[in-house]
Amino acid sequence: MDTIIQGKAYVLGKNIDTDQIIPAEHLVYSLSDPEEVKLYGKYALSGVPLPEAGLPEGNTPFVADDKFASQYSIIIAGPNFGCGSSREHAPFALQVAGVKAIVAESYARIFYRNCVDGGFVIPYETAEQLNQSVMTGDELKIDIENNTVTNLTQNITYSLNPLGDVFDIVKAGGIFAYAKQENLMA
Repeated sequence: MDTIIQGKAYVLGKNIDTDQIIPAEHLVYSLSDPEEVKLYGKYALSGVPLPEAGLPEGNTPFVADDKFASQYSIIIAGPNFGCGSSREHAPFALQVAGVKAIVAESYARIFYRNCVDGGFVIPYETAEQLNQSVMTGDELKIDIENNTVTNLTQNITYSLNPLGDVFDIVKAGGIFAYAKQENLMA
């Protein structure tokens, strides 16, 4: 995994819950069948938007109707991203859809741990309300070594909270792969 992530932003509001990330009716697909796994990407962020979700202007779909992955690889969100149930499929669905990182003001604890423990996506936190200044479609560049995100479209750089060991765990493919890699388990 590179230490630079570059891609288009998809901007959301606050309190994006796991039902919005992957609706319950789409939890029926096999996690071991490659054709069915693609459907997790297709239906990522397809939940019925709540008014406070702050979906992009015009309710821009995250994944186009005829696609299985999104053109957006970085999610920008407000506080409490991933709230709701402890659905492990939520960060998995985002990864399958092509998301590399999420930058939010805060996360629901279980969602954050699921992102890291499964090695799905990098969950960055920031003290700034980036969802108020970044626009859906802006080109972003996350520099993991320097904990910054640069909006290349607007030519503005923001600070991100340091990841600590989180990057190494996600990079290894999850907590168990990391533990094996570091000889922390037999």
